[in-house]
Amino acid sequence: MSGFDSSAFLASCSGRPGVYRMFDADAKLLYVGKAKNLKKRLASYFRKTGQAPKTAALVAKIAQVETTITANETEALLLEQTLIKQWRPPYNILLRDDKSYPYVFLSGGDFPRLSIHRGAKKESGRYFGPYPSAGAIRESLSLLQKAFFVRQCEDSYYRNRTRPCLQYQIKRCKAPCVKLVDPEEYAEDVRHSVMFLEGRSNALAEELSKNMEKAAMALDFERAAEIRDQIGILRRVQDQQSMEGGSGNVDIVAAVVSPGGACVHLISVRGGRVLGSKNFFPQVAIEESVSEVLQAFLEQYYLGSMERDLPSELIVNTVHEDFETLISAIVELRNVELTITHRVRGTRARWQQLALTNAEQALGARLANRQHLAARFQALAEALDLDEPPTRLECFDISHSSGEATVASCVVFGPEGPLKSDYRRYNIEGVTAGDDYAAMHQALSRRFKRAAEGEGKLPDILLVDGGKGQLNMAREVLQELAVPELILLGVAKGVTRKPGLETLYLNDAAHEFTLPGDSPALHLIQQVRDEAHRFAITGHRARRGKARTTSTLEGVPGIGPKRRRELLKHFGGLQELCRASLEEIAKAPGISKKLAEAIYAALHSE
Repeated sequence: MSGFDSSAFLASCSGRPGVYRMFDADAKLLYVGKAKNLKKRLASYFRKTGQAPKTAALVAKIAQVETTITANETEALLLEQTLIKQWRPPYNILLRDDKSYPYVFLSGGDFPRLSIHRGAKKESGRYFGPYPSAGAIRESLSLLQKAFFVRQCEDSYYRNRTRPCLQYQIKRCKAPCVKLVDPEEYAEDVRHSVMFLEGRSNALAEELSKNMEKAAMALDFERAAEIRDQIGILRRVQDQQSMEGGSGNVDIVAAVVSPGGACVHLISVRGGRVLGSKNFFPQVAIEESVSEVLQAFLEQYYLGSMERDLPSELIVNTVHEDFETLISAIVELRNVELTITHRVRGTRARWQQLALTNAEQALGARLANRQHLAARFQALAEALDLDEPPTRLECFDISHSSGEATVASCVVFGPEGPLKSDYRRYNIEGVTAGDDYAAMHQALSRRFKRAAEGEGKLPDILLVDGGKGQLNMAREVLQELAVPELILLGVAKGVTRKPGLETLYLNDAAHEFTLPGDSPALHLIQQVRDEAHRFAITGHRARRGKARTTSTLEGVPGIGPKRRRELLKHFGGLQELCRASLEEIAKAPGISKKLAEAIYAALHSE
């Protein structure tokens, strides 16, 4: 604990809404927070027990706390976001991406141009967006150029042309620079482009269809073919960027958190059309919950810029108690009504799942990034006081259900990421049900028996998911097989069993230590441990499922693989088959009364 006198401070603290700022001994701002009741909120930081690791680390550094009382919680939220953006405190969840978002800009004049625009909207013309990324804009502009031939060249280039450029030759522009198109015809192309950018693709397609019919009736088949091609492009865009039934201006935001980082994925939908998406990787000092990361992102993203286009609805993948305060702040600051939805159906549910899937994949890719992983391996070497970073980590884990279908997993990581070709699973046989120590002994013996004979690669560090007992078991196996000495690392969950509070054992139970929750070395250990756990569970479930769906029927004479498969398909699974009466089994296709009796007896023999 720090030398801060929390009792004296809390005795004079107000119970009104406001913002609090925490400073260390060097007067450096550590954290900015808001509260509906300052006294209650601040008192929660100074409890003697039950503190989260992030809170404990923060409180240990506090030397001073300052408060600012506000009229209500909404004003507190607005002030909090202003201070976070200005000072970027290390213990706040920070959104690093403050770049202005791009727009599609349509200039003025007789022959306006379409372009990408960032920054202040000083030029006269129309702005469409914002788009999540410049890539999303380039895709839209490319489609517009193919469909409606509106120029996209710089004004200086346009004014100095004396003959058409390549864009005219490949039918991407009508060459207004050398007056090869009438202003009226060009204005019509611009109007159609605007309809597309406003999200009115269906109305545009209907209008073009009528124009195509008129051109065909007038025997202007060349013009009819041009319009047909425009409609075809629009339909392809609708297939790619829209989901059937989607409508409205919606942002879909999904957050995921994993040891070592967090990702927020944003999908922008305007006029029912998906404009694009973007990944954000907020700075998360210590393990945060998904709802906390999401709330911090929404506050900074939607309150951080007055120019940012606001949707009418937000779809999120989790809920937070401060959503109502955020909505009030947006109404007060931007005078825009906004709803935040969590439970959705139909198209919106598909959008929600799409955002969540993208966030998970983006975070996984970031954590697997070679440069990122190399830094973690270096941090692990420093944490274990090694001369050089390890090149091969192996981690073992055990999975079973009350001793049934026990499976051990071995996963392998190098500085380049998971070495999945070296992953192994071991079906554990001949041990007492639920005896994890014996299961670990068998798995390690099978793994290192060949290594002791000089075959295969040895790891630099062997991670064992478990406490002192599993670590001692691993040492016994290595000693029995006389395996050349390697580093043993036991990973035990702390008392609270929460990520960030793991207890580590180096080589033996006497060398017990912990790492800070934000340590890259700990994040690597967690990542490898979690992968071993996932791999073990997958193997266990497959083995258990196979046993449960086949073993009870395999011994029945007359029930081969095909008939067994058809029987399970007919009843919808083994559970329903077990519930069926003898008469119901006999009614299944290809099952005689005698065979039904044998099946029923096998299912109810225990």
